[in-house]
Amino acid sequence: MKRLYYLDYLKVALTVLVVFHHAAIPYSPGGEWAYTTSHPEEMMPWIWHFLSTNASFFMGLFFLISGYFVPRSFDSQGTVTFLRKKLIRLGIPVLLITTLLTVLTGQLEVGHMWYVEGLLVLCIIYAIVRQMVKPIKAECHLTFEGMLTVAFLIGFGGHLIRQVSPQDNWIWLLGFIKIEPAHYLQYVAMFVMGVLAYRFQWLEKMSNTLGAVSLAIGVALALGNYLRDDGGAWNLIVYQLFGIYESLLCVFLCFGLLWLFRVCANRPNTFMNWCARQAYGAYIVHLFILLGIQFATDQMVMPGIVKFFMIAIVATVLSFLTTYLLRLIPGVKKVL
Repeated sequence: MKRLYYLDYLKVALTVLVVFHHAAIPYSPGGEWAYTTSHPEEMMPWIWHFLSTNASFFMGLFFLISGYFVPRSFDSQGTVTFLRKKLIRLGIPVLLITTLLTVLTGQLEVGHMWYVEGLLVLCIIYAIVRQMVKPIKAECHLTFEGMLTVAFLIGFGGHLIRQVSPQDNWIWLLGFIKIEPAHYLQYVAMFVMGVLAYRFQWLEKMSNTLGAVSLAIGVALALGNYLRDDGGAWNLIVYQLFGIYESLLCVFLCFGLLWLFRVCANRPNTFMNWCARQAYGAYIVHLFILLGIQFATDQMVMPGIVKFFMIAIVATVLSFLTTYLLRLIPGVKKVL
């Protein structure tokens, strides 16, 4: 199959967004992060809009893109090779980072590797299911009504889950799999959507009309989340039904972005190809680089927005460069 450059570039954009997301948390009141600014004047109360909107879709899109490539890998490699490669590429980083974070914190901690751990679990489940079920060969088209139905199903499920496990409540499933129940239904559903998108060629066949409409709805819902205030009627409506609201945002914005990148960025680009090769490793190492910069610059007092952007940009560049250097070590490319 020909290279799908736009999916590579979209993963780069999402990786950068993850770094910026984590860089913003220390300047958000109530944000949970290993570092918190020592200077109250650097806090940015409004930054929660940025964090909330990101959390609504960006990890779901990661799972969708990852799910898209799973059937192709399984079909070409077979069960044994597929699982062996996944254990190397996903399992080794999870084991190493979890061990390091556990030693540093004194308690079991997987940190940002929850995503890689969750992806590994879903890949294993996919391999088990494929032992019992043959690949789907029926026709199924991506439609607006179908996307709306899936979004509402995820939303209602998420809304019910949040009644017993609110957002940002993390638990250990089976004692070693870290999940956030409020969002995990979305992640699993988006992974499945990715698998189906490959089988039914949804991304390739998505019409410009459907793609543009999806993007418009997704952007409108994202803007609606930014327009929330602390006491307004709109904020109250969105807050009470946020599980449904963010699911609609997630599904439509994800497919809208996939369409946008397919139309505008599906061509070779030397710099972006280089970034794509480092994106996975940058996701893994960015936590340590970002925290190092945040602690090192704590005594540099400046407007919060300036400091946030400065740290995020520097951490992003260093994360990609560090990954490039690590990949020069023999054998590391098999993992990163």
